[in-house]
This record gives sequence, structure tokens and C-alpha cells, in this order.
Amino acid sequence: MMDLDLRQLRSFMDVADLGSFSAAADKAGLTQPAISLHIRLLEKQLGVRLIERVGRRAQPTAAGRDFLIHARRIAEEVAHAIDTVAPHRSGVTGRLRIGTGATACIYLLPSVLGKIRQAMPGIEIVVQTGNAHDILRLLEANTIDAAVVALPASGRSLDISDIHLDELVAVFPQGSVSDTTVLNAETLSARSLLLYEGGNTRRLVDQWFSASGRTVQPAMELGSVEAIKKLAGAGLGLAIVPRMAMEHEGAASGLEWRSLEPPLERRIALAMRRDKHMTAPLRALAAALPDVGKR
Repeated sequence: MMDLDLRQLRSFMDVADLGSFSAAADKAGLTQPAISLHIRLLEKQLGVRLIERVGRRAQPTAAGRDFLIHARRIAEEVAHAIDTVAPHRSGVTGRLRIGTGATACIYLLPSVLGKIRQAMPGIEIVVQTGNAHDILRLLEANTIDAAVVALPASGRSLDISDIHLDELVAVFPQGSVSDTTVLNAETLSARSLLLYEGGNTRRLVDQWFSASGRTVQPAMELGSVEAIKKLAGAGLGLAIVPRMAMEHEGAASGLEWRSLEPPLERRIALAMRRDKHMTAPLRALAAALPDVGKR
């Protein structure tokens, strides 16, 4: 029986995913010659060419694409085997790698992760933040185990479950907007606006304005909801942020928030690979998130 070297398999998958020997070397903490040697040895063992260069990019050959499917399965089974014995190691009960946006990381996940940690004290939890597109790419590459992202989201290898409805609201300094003011697209387009920089949430905001025949050029675009709130509090503009970021703000914050007219909402979803082995931490995450959405 042919013995396959797991390090060579990992190098092959990294080169195929990243399109670069140097990028694969950086990811693995190895030198580029070491990655190249892994690929050559694997190709020699299999008797086929697995990687070819097209321009400046390295990509799998036809044989490589076929082999990549099985290499991923092998890597997944090895990970499953490690997770299976994890509870038997003192103080360790598994690993959970989650990708999400910064707002969900701050306001949606803490209570969920707290419950999981309480039930599994030895669990290793890793949270990576970014925009939905980048997070879903990590999920499809199996670099993370689950993603919590704003819809729309898609992926041929992904299962996506709607878990939470989150309203987007207008935020402004206390007393700066009359109680009788209707916060619609016409009113807001005449004000200095503080909006998200890119991503699904920003697209929803732009579509909301567009539906009323308005196009806006915000005074500032930022990637952090906390930064947007701070600038709104300083009187630099009216902000549109997720309601979850405002529900626990007290009067001391100096901010008010109100619903838009018509209301604007976004959906938050849990995404996982269809072929992902459901470890105990993943099952706990999938069970806990819908409960958060019901509150």
C-alpha cells in the first residue's frame, strides 16, 4: 500500500488554494524550496504532474484537481481523528474556529461562546473577523469551521441557515433630531451620513436609498461600528448601524437611535461546509445561535 506523507498533502492543498508556492510557504512557516520539494516528492510517488504554472499562478493540473478532492477528505478525516481523541487529553475538549463580522463578534457571539465554554471548559475557541466575502472564502477552504455573516451569502459547498433578524437604525446625538422628523431616505440624504465601508450591510443601505430614488455620498465610511458610533456622538453625522449595536447603550452614551421609514433589516446566517464533520463544539454553536436570534 502506498504511504502518503501528510505534510506533502498539506503543501499540495495550500499551493492549489493559494495559487503560489511562496504563499503556501508563508502559511506553513516553511521555505519555498521545502514546499517545492514536497510537491515534487508527491508527484514522483503518484507518477503524475499535480501542479502547473499558468502565467505567474500555480494551479492544479487535471490530475491535480481530481487528487485534490481526495486530499481534502484525507485532511478532514485526520482532523476528525484528532478531534475524537481530544476529550481524552487533560483539559482539552476540542476546537472551534469561527469567522464573523466585527459587529456580530462584539454583540451576538459573546453570550453564545460563553455558554459553549461553560459547557466545555477546555475548548479552544478562535474567532477571526473580516468582511463576509473573505470569511466565506476561509470557510470554503476549511480554514475555519463556521461563519456568522450577513446575508446574502452563497457557496457551492456551503449550508447556510438564517439565524437572526437585525434591524438597521439611525443613530444621532441626543436631542439633535426632532421627535416628529420622519427618518426616511429623503430626510437622511440631506444630512451628513456615517456609513459602513463596503460589505453586505452597506449594500443593503445603498439599496434602501436607491428604492426611494436617492443616491448618497457619505461624509465618512468606516469599517468599525464602534468608530461610527463615536463619530456620530461627536456630532460629525447621522449614522446607520445595526440595532444590536445600540440596544444596550444607556443615556450616558449621549446617543439616540430610531427606526428608519420604511424599516431596514438585515439577516444574519450561520454557514458551514456540507461535508463538515459535526464535532461537539460545532453542534453546540449550531444549537445556540438560533436561540440568540429569538431574543
